[in-house]
Amino acid sequence: MKMATQLSPAPDSTPQSQSSQVETAAPRVTLRNSFAHPFDSAMAAARTCYSPHLVGPEEITEKHRVNIGSGTYFGGHHTVYQHAHFEFGLENVSRQFVWSFLHAHPFYNSEQQSQRYVRLDRAQAYVPAGAPEFGAAERAIYEKAIARAWDHYRELTRILEPTARAILGDIWHVGPMSHPRRAQKVERQSGKRAIEVARYVLPVAAFTTMVHTVSGIVLYRLWRMCQASDTPAEARHVVGEMIARAREVDSQFVDRFANAPMEDLPEWQHPPRDGEAFAREFDSRLEGLTSKLTDFSLGAMRAVAEAYRAVMGFTVTECPDAEAIDRMLNPARNPYRRETLNVGVHAPMMRPLEHAVFTFAKKISHTADSQDQRHRMVPGSRPLLTLADTRSPDYITPMLIRENPAALEIYQQAMEEAWAAKNQLLDRGVPREFALYLLPNAKAIRLVESGSLLHLLHKWTMRTCFNAQEEIYQASIEEVQQVRAAFPELSRHIGPPCYLRAGISSPICTEGSHFCGVKVWLDFPSIARRI
Repeated sequence: MKMATQLSPAPDSTPQSQSSQVETAAPRVTLRNSFAHPFDSAMAAARTCYSPHLVGPEEITEKHRVNIGSGTYFGGHHTVYQHAHFEFGLENVSRQFVWSFLHAHPFYNSEQQSQRYVRLDRAQAYVPAGAPEFGAAERAIYEKAIARAWDHYRELTRILEPTARAILGDIWHVGPMSHPRRAQKVERQSGKRAIEVARYVLPVAAFTTMVHTVSGIVLYRLWRMCQASDTPAEARHVVGEMIARAREVDSQFVDRFANAPMEDLPEWQHPPRDGEAFAREFDSRLEGLTSKLTDFSLGAMRAVAEAYRAVMGFTVTECPDAEAIDRMLNPARNPYRRETLNVGVHAPMMRPLEHAVFTFAKKISHTADSQDQRHRMVPGSRPLLTLADTRSPDYITPMLIRENPAALEIYQQAMEEAWAAKNQLLDRGVPREFALYLLPNAKAIRLVESGSLLHLLHKWTMRTCFNAQEEIYQASIEEVQQVRAAFPELSRHIGPPCYLRAGISSPICTEGSHFCGVKVWLDFPSIARRI
C-alpha cells in the first residue's frame, strides 16, 4: 500500500501552480528480503565452530539461545550476527540522512534513485515534525525555501538543455545529414546533462528512494549509533522502522539484547560555531586544487615490490622493484587490470598494492560527495555540518553553469536564497538539525580521504572516465597527477578503462551505448573534458 503524501501550498505562491506544491510524508520502510530464522542461524553458526559437524538452525534449543547468545553478543564475538542480512526498501527519506548516516560507513549495499538521471518534476522533501522551536511560521519559511529551490531547478534545466545539446552535438558531429538515431541520442543526453547540473540547487532535504541491505550486526550498530549524524531525529525514526520490520520476522534477533541508542555522544559536547575560519584554513591548504595529496610513505613502491616478491617467491635479483611494479600495474601483462569485475582483493599478485597508502584533502559539493563516498574502500572523514556550518554561502559551481551567464545569475540567486532561509530559521531558534536540510546540493564539503593503491586504482579507473561525475572526475585527475609526480613509475598505467584496454582488449570502451563520444585513450591525460 502506498503512503499518501501531504501537499503543502508554499507561502506567497499560487496554490494551483505545480511549483507551489511541496509534498512530504513520513519515511516508509519495507522489508523486501531476509533470512527465515536469523537468530537461530547465528547460534548454529556459532555452534559449528566447536562441533564435529555442520550445525543447522533446527538444532538450536532455548538453552543454546540463552548461553551462546549471551556469550557471543556480550563477549564481542559478533561475526555470527553478520550472516543474517536484511534487504530494506526505503522511501521518503532525505538525501541529507543518506549522506550523513546511512552511507557514512562501509558496511552496506545500496541502490539509490539518481538525481543525475531522474528528472524531479515535483517538490518532494523531508519536512521535520512539529516542535516548539519549529512551529507554523518556521515551517512556512522552510517550505517556501524548498519550493523556490525547485523553481530554480526547473528554470536551470530549461536554460541549460540547449547549451548541453550544442556541446554534445559538436562532440557527436550531429548535422542535417546525421542519422536520426544519433540526433535522438544527443537530445536524450542533453536533457540528462541539464538535470545533472540543475540538481545542484535542490535542497539536501529532497526525498530519495532506495534499496538498502545490511547484515544483522550492522543493523544493531545503526540503532545503537542513530544519534551520530546531522540527522538524529530522522535516523532514529527510519532505523526504528528497520528494527520494527526485523522484529516482525524474528523478534528474538532484535529483543534478546538491550541494544538501545547511545545518548550524549561526545561529538555533541562541543557547541556549534561558525565554520568559516575552518573553511578558510582548509581551502588555503588545497592551494587551488579540488583534491590535494597531503601524505604518503616515501618507500611505498619499495614496500609494494617487496610484498609482490613475498607472494611470488622471487628474489630481488630475479625480480627488481621496477619489474615487480610493472607486472602488477601494466594491463598488457596483468589481465586483472582489464577486468570490469573488480577482483583486486581476490588476486594474490594484486594484494601487495594494499601497502602503498595515499591521503588527500578535498573539497567537493554535497551531491558529488554523495557519490564519492560510495567508494567505501577509500574511506573519508566527512564533516558534521551541524558543527561546521557557515553563515555565508559556501558552495561549488558546475562548469556548465559557470560558462552560461543566464544560468549563473539564477544559480547565484538560488544559493543566496538557500542560505538566507537557513539563517533565518537559525535566528528564530530552530535547531541546526532542521535548518540544515535547506542547504543545497551545491554545499561545499571538506573532507580527508585515504586509500591504498589497490583501491585507489579501481576508483581512478572508474572516475577518470568522461561519464564520471564532473567533480569526482576533476578530483581523480588531480590525484593521479600528484601521485605520478611522487612516483613517476606509475605514470603509464593509471587511467580510464579505454586507456588501459586500447590495443590490448576489445571493446576498448566498456560503457557500451553510454560511450561518451570522445576517443579519450588517444590523448589521456592531456585531453580536455567539455561537459
